[in-house]
Amino acid sequence: MLCIVEFAERASYYGVQTIFANFMQFPLPPGGSGSGAVPNTAEGREETAGALGKGLQFSVALGLLFSFLAYTIPIPAAYLADVYTGRYKMILIGVLICGVAHIIMICGAIPSVLIAGHGIAPFMISLFLLAIGAGAFKPNVAPTVLDQYQHQKPYIRVLKSGERVVVDPETTIQTIMLIFYALINVGAFFAIATTYSEKYVGYWLAFLLPGIVYFLLPALLWYLNNKLIKYPPNGSVLTKVPGIILLALRRNKFVVWKKNFWEAAKPSELAKDGITSFRNKQITWTDKDVDDVARTLTACMVFLYFPIYNCNDGGIGSVSSSQGSTMTSHGAPNDLLNNFNPLTIIVAVPILSYVVYPTLRRFNIKFGRISRITLGFSIASVSGVIAAIVQWRIYETSPCGYYATACGSDGEVSPISIWWQLPNYALGALSECFCNVTAYELAYARSPPGMKSLVMAAFLFNQALSYALGEILTPAIADPHLIWIWAGPAIALAVQTVIFWIRYRKLNDDEFMTYESDARYQANERDAPLEGVAVPETTTEKEPKKSG
Repeated sequence: MLCIVEFAERASYYGVQTIFANFMQFPLPPGGSGSGAVPNTAEGREETAGALGKGLQFSVALGLLFSFLAYTIPIPAAYLADVYTGRYKMILIGVLICGVAHIIMICGAIPSVLIAGHGIAPFMISLFLLAIGAGAFKPNVAPTVLDQYQHQKPYIRVLKSGERVVVDPETTIQTIMLIFYALINVGAFFAIATTYSEKYVGYWLAFLLPGIVYFLLPALLWYLNNKLIKYPPNGSVLTKVPGIILLALRRNKFVVWKKNFWEAAKPSELAKDGITSFRNKQITWTDKDVDDVARTLTACMVFLYFPIYNCNDGGIGSVSSSQGSTMTSHGAPNDLLNNFNPLTIIVAVPILSYVVYPTLRRFNIKFGRISRITLGFSIASVSGVIAAIVQWRIYETSPCGYYATACGSDGEVSPISIWWQLPNYALGALSECFCNVTAYELAYARSPPGMKSLVMAAFLFNQALSYALGEILTPAIADPHLIWIWAGPAIALAVQTVIFWIRYRKLNDDEFMTYESDARYQANERDAPLEGVAVPETTTEKEPKKSG
């Protein structure tokens, strides 16, 4: 049911975000109804829906700012959730703020408001409120979903048939996150309805439909309130982190690449030198706390490779929608193909979960966490190259040549079909199944209980860094330089992928999750733990059988 909550929130979020670009970039279509929809004529079908008419750079800049805020706000929101409110209360706060945003957005898209030229103020207010609400919601949902799964160690489960099977938590968490990510994208697929609504009915309906879906959330959360496992906030772990890092730096003389860097901060090692306090305070952390901090920071270092990847996943800002507006659409909205990203994920997830990964395990082929991310990076790099080639062909065939964007809004487009954007979207989506899903797993598994929302927010923040990079590149997002807006990040990602693999490939064999003594993680009475047994991702058990 929590996954359905995420579905409803993402359906509303992506439903409106997908059409932001056209709403901001293009003016009200001449001959239209004033709602932003195109005229119902043969010529009108090749036009693009619009409302504010602020141009490509304004559209890209505001779109990037919105996304930057939506992925930056999770940092303070996650901190508040981990230390003060708890995750569930922060989810409720985010839902309330987003609800207000949807109401303002719908009212600001009424035709009379747009015709009078007053659409920008309510749109901007709703834009920022939606970013704040989504930022409060997003980092707390995935950890809450995984909190419902109580096992950390491989254990034996006795089925009703009497058969004994070994359950591997890593495999189970991987499957849960794949399903979670698929439902995110089922929600994102709702944007098909909004792209057609904006073009043929108007923005009032395009914003209303996601709002209707969104207001399912209060009922769902009320129903789940007493059914979920909810943990109180725990700020004690966070208070230890600065001291552990500072002491490790000081005792290693700031040589951060030393092999046993973190050993210097462990109380067991400090005791050998008679050290029991730091900065006039008694040392209260344990050796395990130091190990947890080391694992958490390693995950955060892995996340730093994601900004360049994100720039390749669908392009920078709204450049892909703008590219679509310069191609022959045959009546399809220029932002329609955005929806093939979630469609690809919806198709790929069950294939990966129930065919590809089980087959690899059956043949004892290890496809570890870093291997999955590396493959995802490689696929995304290829998708960027394909998009650059498509952009080159648009320039070569457009009536306006290398200034195709300007005449695209006037209906003068390249004969290249908009469906040539499909490989870019499909490959980018496939890469997410390997990169983003694995990153969710790392964020949860490599962080202690009191920091899971914050580490999840740290991963999301790297999406914000990619948007910041996009903001820097915004002046260059204009004709005739759009080929390099696609090709440049693709080349950078290809180089980065090699570095990433060389540096982190050993994490494929690293311990997936450290074991907590907290009762919340103890197996139930029907399950018997495998003392001293670690079942790796690639192990296939014959007797007892392995189950995910």
